[in-house]
Amino acid sequence: MSKIKMLDCTLRDGAYIVNSEFGEPAIKGIIRKLQDASIDIIECGWLKDKEHESGSSFFHVPSDVVPYITERKPGFMYVAMIDWDRYDLSNLPECDGNSIDAIRVVFPYNKFREGISVGKKVLEKGYTLFFQAANTLAYSNEDLVELAKEVNASGAKSLSVVDTFGAMYEEDLDRIVSVLNSELNPDIAIGFHSHNNQQLAFSNAIHFIKILEKTDRTVVVDSSLCGMGRGAGNATTELMVNYLNRKYETNYDMNAIMDAIDIYMKYFEEKYEWGYSTEYCISGMYCCHVNNIAYLTKNHRTSAKDMRNIIESLSPEDRKKYDYDLLEAKFIENQNRKINDTSTVEMLKKEMSGKKIVLVAPGKSSITEKDIIDEFIDQNRNDVIVIAVNALLEEYRNRYDFLFLTNNARYEYAKETRSEQFNAVKKILLSSVKNEGDPDEYIVEFERAIKRGWDHFDNAVICCLRLLKHLDVKDIYISGFDGFKETYNESYADASLPTVNPGKAWGELNEEIKDMFRDIKKKAQDMNITFLTESVYEQ
Repeated sequence: MSKIKMLDCTLRDGAYIVNSEFGEPAIKGIIRKLQDASIDIIECGWLKDKEHESGSSFFHVPSDVVPYITERKPGFMYVAMIDWDRYDLSNLPECDGNSIDAIRVVFPYNKFREGISVGKKVLEKGYTLFFQAANTLAYSNEDLVELAKEVNASGAKSLSVVDTFGAMYEEDLDRIVSVLNSELNPDIAIGFHSHNNQQLAFSNAIHFIKILEKTDRTVVVDSSLCGMGRGAGNATTELMVNYLNRKYETNYDMNAIMDAIDIYMKYFEEKYEWGYSTEYCISGMYCCHVNNIAYLTKNHRTSAKDMRNIIESLSPEDRKKYDYDLLEAKFIENQNRKINDTSTVEMLKKEMSGKKIVLVAPGKSSITEKDIIDEFIDQNRNDVIVIAVNALLEEYRNRYDFLFLTNNARYEYAKETRSEQFNAVKKILLSSVKNEGDPDEYIVEFERAIKRGWDHFDNAVICCLRLLKHLDVKDIYISGFDGFKETYNESYADASLPTVNPGKAWGELNEEIKDMFRDIKKKAQDMNITFLTESVYEQ
C-alpha cells in the first residue's frame, strides 16, 4: 500500500489571486491550522528575487518564512517553490533546518533538463528537492522516460505530474503515471497537482491515488483551501481530507480545516474570485494558458462562444503562451467580420436624416423616468426615431423604431425573451454579432463604431454614438445611460440581462466610459447630445 501525503499549496498558488498579499495574520493562521490538521507538507509560498514585504507569501530567502511559523513542529515539512529561471540561487543560503525544509522547482515542458540542473544546485545547499513538471500532458511516453531518467540521477525526492491547463482525463493520468511509476526509482514520490478547469480536479486526484494505491510508492496530492488558485483553482483541501479520512483511514483533522476556512478564507472568498467558470472550461478544452482567458474577459467582456472561437483559432503552441498582441489581433478578426456596408450606411443616413434620435439605454432610469421620455417622444412624434441600445425593455413595447446591438449574447437574449418585440423592430447590428442579416437587419462593420485607446472601447452607448456620427445625425437624446452600480445587475432596468464582466472596479469603468464620452463630444461638436435622464457621464 502506497503512503499518501497531503500537500497544501494555498499560500503559494493562492498568491496569484491576492498578489501574495494574504497579510501576516492569515499566513500565520493558515500555517498553524494546517499543522493542527496534520497536513503533511505545507507550502508557505514562493521564493522570489525581491525583498520580502511583511504579510506577503513571496519570500526572498528561507529565513523570511520563520516569523510566520509560530510553532515549528516535528513531522511536518515546510516547502517553498521557485520557478526554474526566475530565482537567483546565489541568494539561497545553506539549509539550516529552521525555516524551509524543501524547495519545489517548477519547469515547463521543453525545459525539464534545465530545470533539473537548477534543482541539483538547490540540493547542494542541503534542501530536500521536489520537482513540478508543468504541462505534463504535453510529454510523450518517450519524453516521460527521459524525464524519469534525469530525475533519478538528480537526487530529488518527488516528481509531480501537473495538469497545468486542467485538460486531463483519467486515461491521460493512466498513461503518464504508469510510465513514471515504471521508470522512476521506487524511493521517489510521485505527486499530482490538478486544476479545476473541467471540474475534474477532485475526481482526477482520487483517480491518481487509485492508480498507485497498490504500490509501495509515496504519493503526494496537492490541494488548497477552498480550491484557491489561479483561474479555475485546484482540488480542495477540505474535500481531499474528507475523502482520505473515509477511504484510507487517514487522521487529518477536519475541524482544523474548517477553522482555517471560517477564520481566514471567508474574507478572500468574498473579495476575490477563482474556481470553475465557463471561460476557464474553455482553457481546459484547448490546453490554453489562463492568461489568455483573463485577457479576453477583462479587456473585452468576450462572450463564451466568441472566446471559444478565438482560442480555437490559435495554434496549439500559441494557446500555451500568452501573446497579447496576437490575441488582440484574433479578437479583432473575430469581431470585425469584414463586410461591405456602404449601401447599409447610406440607407440608414436617409432614414435618420433630419430626425431627433432618442437612445433608450438599459439603465433603470429608462423605466423610473419613463413619463419624461414618453412626453418627449409624443411631442416630437413626427421627427423622432427611438433606438433601443443593447436591450429591449417590455415597457417600450410599441415605442422602438430600431434595436442597436453590439454583442451576440444580448442579440440572443432579446430574440429569445422579447420575441414579439424583437420581430417587430428593425435591427442595427455590428458585424461582431453577425455578418449576414435577415431582411429587417442592418449590418454595420464593427470598426465603424469603435475607437481604440480604452479597455472597454466597445461599450454599447458609446458605439451607438460613434455610429450616429458616421450617419451625420445632429440631435441625440439619451435616457437610461445611468452609470454602473456596485452590485450585480443593479444598474439595469431588466435585472436578468446578460451582464457585462469588466474585470475592474465599477467606478473605474464609469470613469473610462466618461472619458470616451468626452472624446466623442470633443470630436463631434456639431452633434447636440441631451440627457433626458440623469447620468454619471453628463458631469
